[in-house]
Amino acid sequence: MGQGFAVSAVGIVMDASPLSTVLESPEVQAFATGFPTTVAHLAVTLALLAAAAVIYALLTPWKEIALIREGNSAAAVAFAGVLVGLAIPLAVSLSVSGSVRDILIWGVATVVLQLLAFRVVDLLLTGLPQRIQEGEISAAVLLVGAKLATAVILAAALTG
Repeated sequence: MGQGFAVSAVGIVMDASPLSTVLESPEVQAFATGFPTTVAHLAVTLALLAAAAVIYALLTPWKEIALIREGNSAAAVAFAGVLVGLAIPLAVSLSVSGSVRDILIWGVATVVLQLLAFRVVDLLLTGLPQRIQEGEISAAVLLVGAKLATAVILAAALTG
C-alpha cells in the first residue's frame, strides 16, 4: 500500500505519523499560539465598541434606541452610522496594537476622541436631532456622512 497506510490482519490501518507531522508543522503551531490571542484582541475590541455605543446612546439629546424600536428609520440610519464610525478607528487601533493592553489604551483614547468629535458634529449640525426624531432620512444620512468622515480622519491619525 502507499505511504501512511499499513496492512494488518484486520484490514488497512492509517499510520498516525502523517497526522502528527501536520499537527507539529510550524503553520499549525503558529495558529495554535496565535488564535487565542486573536480571540482575546477581538473580544476586547468588541467590548470597547459596545461600551462606546452605550455611552453614545446615553449622551445623545434624543433616545435613538427608543426611536428605532418605534420604527424610526432615520434614527436607525443615524445609529448605524455611529456604530460604523466608532468601529473604524477601533479597527485601526486593533491593527496597530500588539497586546490587549495596547488595545485598551488606544481603544479607550480612540473612543473618547471619537465621542468628542461626534458631539462637535452634533453641535455644528444643529437641528438634525429634531429632524431625525421626525423620521427625516436625509438628516440622518448627512449626520452619518459627517460622523464617518471624522472616523476616517481619526483612524488615519492613529497610523501616524
